[in-house]
Amino acid sequence: MGATGRFALFLGIVLSVWSALHVYAFLRAFSIPALARSMPPAARASVFLVLCLTYPAGRLLARWAPGRVAWTVEAAGAVWMGVLFLAVAMFLLADVVTGFGRLWPAAAVPARTAALVATAVLSIVAVVQDARGPRVVKHEVKVPALPGGRKELKVVQLSDLHLGALLGERWLGRRVAEVNALSPDLVVVTGDLVDAEVGPVEPLVPELRKLSAPLGVWGVTGNHEYYAGLERSVAVYEAAGIRVLRDAWSEAAPGLVLAGVDDLTARRQLGLDGRTLDRAFAGVPGGAVVVLLSHSPLLVRDAAARGARLMLSGHTHGGQLWPFVYLSSIAYPFQAGRYDVDGMTLVVSRGTGTWGPPMRLFFRSEIVEVTLRA
Repeated sequence: MGATGRFALFLGIVLSVWSALHVYAFLRAFSIPALARSMPPAARASVFLVLCLTYPAGRLLARWAPGRVAWTVEAAGAVWMGVLFLAVAMFLLADVVTGFGRLWPAAAVPARTAALVATAVLSIVAVVQDARGPRVVKHEVKVPALPGGRKELKVVQLSDLHLGALLGERWLGRRVAEVNALSPDLVVVTGDLVDAEVGPVEPLVPELRKLSAPLGVWGVTGNHEYYAGLERSVAVYEAAGIRVLRDAWSEAAPGLVLAGVDDLTARRQLGLDGRTLDRAFAGVPGGAVVVLLSHSPLLVRDAAARGARLMLSGHTHGGQLWPFVYLSSIAYPFQAGRYDVDGMTLVVSRGTGTWGPPMRLFFRSEIVEVTLRA
């Protein structure tokens, strides 16, 4: 199957799941008699269609007619997406407890009512949590030596900004100021700088160019760069002064090597060549401290075996909305935080921005600061 066929299959699956989630949530919500009495069937059908179509319509408007109306529709649809996911999780929990209303029928309505209340509360918490913005998460990693006899070197990581219609210049300006205030020696952007379309991100290049570090600003592509258009996305990185490592390495300073790979998840989805680490590590000088940038936390043990001392990743968002961390961890066992893997330190960012719902449940977004100590 070619790349177009794979994408069509993926899109078909996504739309089918999206529709099924709405059907399940509505059936469960309107099995509550009080709610059913408050809205006649024709009104329910209208609300169903509006909610089901709001997010896709917002994305289309953002692409073809950007502006305040498009932003409002997409933002409303994105919040509804998060509410829907939480509602499905809560209703499913109620169904498990009551045996889908068959083993314990008397408890079915109270359990579903409780699920609806829990959805509302968790949705408010998640919106507030996201509105607080990213926190700075700090790690220290010991290495044999650092360039020029330094005792320490500070690396600041941004990941999964998902810039576009919802996260624009003002939001980005705050993140750039926060990064520069940390006085990093090195800044890395580990993919998904772009969300769905490159067009809304291109005007943000002047703001991105304000990122500053003595040893430079470096980056790798994420899966969304592939979806939005790889070459045009890479051009945005380069215009912003971000040096993109595409299955390659470079010395940020003598003895400190940055290696980077194009996104492993997108390559797998699109059936592209997977021997990416072979090229990224080819010819790396012996004795150098190697930091690997990989958007997806995959091939982790392979990276450690090739001599990487630190691997910086993102992609998972730490699940972003509980309980989806459990689904994400099936494909990505290294989900969020710090791991020690065969002598290599892996740090997986929860993401600086958000994808889809502007919501975070239980964990805030992150700017990661890693201090390398000799």
